[in-house]
Amino acid sequence: MLIQEVKVKTKLLGLAFFGIASLGLTGCVVNLGDGESDWDSNGSWEKVQDKNRDNLSKISLGMSKDQVVTLMGTADFNEAYIQQDKDVYVLFYRTQRTHSDGKTTKDECTPVVISNNAVVGWGEVAYSKI
Repeated sequence: MLIQEVKVKTKLLGLAFFGIASLGLTGCVVNLGDGESDWDSNGSWEKVQDKNRDNLSKISLGMSKDQVVTLMGTADFNEAYIQQDKDVYVLFYRTQRTHSDGKTTKDECTPVVISNNAVVGWGEVAYSKI
């Protein structure tokens, strides 16, 4: 009889625990969205593109890499190499939507070319000349 009471109490405690735990989880929501929804007013791809295009208009030839990063923020992609004893950096910033897949690719970005720590150009023409 004592063993049976212990088993019943153990089962009741287990049920009570799961019942309380399930009440705590009823308010949990997981959003697996594609990141392209318009409801996200702080980080939507459209706002990022608009901001990047606006900031690109403020870049001038001769600006340092640090000045570009301060103005533009972290690049979506970057490349670096040495050409004729000069450090060359190419920073890519998203400026147009090409694919509806929710991922940024280089063909959706504008390159900013920096050589010897000075902006030497931006856009496809500047990128093609390096």
